[in-house]
Amino acid sequence: MTKAPRLDQSIPVASRGPADAATPEPKVTLRELFEVHASYVWNTLRRLGVPDRDLEDLTHDVFVQLQRHLGEYDLSRPVRPWLFGFAFRIASQDRRRAHHRREVQGDAIGIDPTARPDEQLAAEQDRRLVLAALDGMPPERRAVFVLHEIDGLPMGEIAGALGIPVNTAYSRLRVARTEFAASVRRLRPRRGEP
Repeated sequence: MTKAPRLDQSIPVASRGPADAATPEPKVTLRELFEVHASYVWNTLRRLGVPDRDLEDLTHDVFVQLQRHLGEYDLSRPVRPWLFGFAFRIASQDRRRAHHRREVQGDAIGIDPTARPDEQLAAEQDRRLVLAALDGMPPERRAVFVLHEIDGLPMGEIAGALGIPVNTAYSRLRVARTEFAASVRRLRPRRGEP
């Protein structure tokens, strides 16, 4: 049985320099990380192909794993690439376990209630098109594409988060861009779009 994370467990925040040596380092708790970054993890898992019905469970799984490795985090580095690494591994594990699933459900996508109906429909079609195009990519290229093109992270951070050389990350991004564009061109006519 998986042990639930302790939300009060904390890690120190990087100090600002030798002048701060006399003052105790502030702490960041798992609860604070969850409150600030849960929506990012949720969206990342979704972009990595996790079905909507599993997003809540796998988001919590990411934070359970995060709790186990909280003390290993390098405070001088941004937290989002580190979180992405956990989300990528959890999504990959789920994909390997899910090979036998045959369940099909509609995806519930949040719609902006202030937008006009035609804008809501166009936005939903665009989201579905992007997710469908991403579904056609192998996980390794998809991860680099999502981190760079959607999350806007620099390639050095992406390579570090995924544990790959920077040149490999650039190569995966180049191929992923080509695959994404081809998927969008292929999927648009089937959806009745221009």
